[in-house]
Amino acid sequence: MSATVSPTTVARLRLASQWILPPTSASPAPGPADVVRWLTALQGQDFSGALWSIGLRAPGATRDDVMACFNRGEIVRSWPMRGTLHVTAAEDLGWILGLTGGRMVTGMAGRHRQLGITTPDLERVRDVALALLEPAGGQVSGRATREELLAAFRAAGQRTDAQRGIHLLWLLCLTGTLVQGPLEGGAGNGTQQQFVLMDAWISRPRVLARDAALAELALRYFRSHGPATVRDFQWWTKLTLKDVTAGLAQARGQLASLDCNGVTHWLAPETAALLGSGPAPGARSVILLPGFDEFLLGYSDRGAALAPDHAALTVPGGNGMFKATVVAGGQVAGTWRKAKGAAEKRREVAGVVLPELFGGLSPARHRALEKSAATYARFLNTD
Repeated sequence: MSATVSPTTVARLRLASQWILPPTSASPAPGPADVVRWLTALQGQDFSGALWSIGLRAPGATRDDVMACFNRGEIVRSWPMRGTLHVTAAEDLGWILGLTGGRMVTGMAGRHRQLGITTPDLERVRDVALALLEPAGGQVSGRATREELLAAFRAAGQRTDAQRGIHLLWLLCLTGTLVQGPLEGGAGNGTQQQFVLMDAWISRPRVLARDAALAELALRYFRSHGPATVRDFQWWTKLTLKDVTAGLAQARGQLASLDCNGVTHWLAPETAALLGSGPAPGARSVILLPGFDEFLLGYSDRGAALAPDHAALTVPGGNGMFKATVVAGGQVAGTWRKAKGAAEKRREVAGVVLPELFGGLSPARHRALEKSAATYARFLNTD
């Protein structure tokens, strides 16, 4: 029989399973690529926020360290799930797209008819992209920014207005032609990611049969995001319930389960074991998370960490644009942003963070907030 836990315990266990809490073992701290591989996929439409999502889980890593992983081809960004940009390990992208890509393309068919995108149009821009990104000068692939690719599409007679261009790029990524990999111009704040040829850039892709891929995705999601429910997993992947059930059926022997409010939550056995020595860890933690972090975005039901009366403060207007959050003891306790200008100097923490708390923090938690802000400053290489 599964142990029964509270939503607060669920949230704190997620801090541990997602590697948000500092590691307690003597094993080496994970690097940025290890973090991405562990989470399997993390939401990445806000690129700067995605860099911090990775960096905060890799103790000692800086923004430049994370960007270097993109430049080395260890991690990439594409649209593997929910039609939204995510960061994945390079070797994982192909088999994930093999599960999810077809459903996303089918789901967008009506929108693509509105935009006048036909199969010949897609093949035309594919040819344009392949020609533009032909390897040169010893590179495994040519490189181009989004603007350069869209300009090439227009030169070939393809409209790119009214989001037609980005949908063409989206289709080329979902069908395995392009991926966002290296960064233009090194490590500057104005850096943008470049598109490369997926087959050339990802030299050692993992190839999994469909059943094995479903099992792999289920196991890795529940290990890295658990405690989580079947509904959470289905929302995260947008797979059919049949596929979700098949994946979990193969993975459940390697998972533990807990009960929260009468619903089964699956998780890694080592995460469940954290309850054996007392309360869930993280009660005193204060963490600064970016706006689209997996701690909130990795689940269909965010109530374990986000109180109903704080939801509108975290996602103003319910428009899907999540503010960066202050998470205290596993609960969203406020929002934050980088401080700007001399007028905000008196209210900032560690010279970089301006929090907007929903309530007061104890002195101990305020010290923890200052420590987290200092960690973020070091990540940015801020003196």
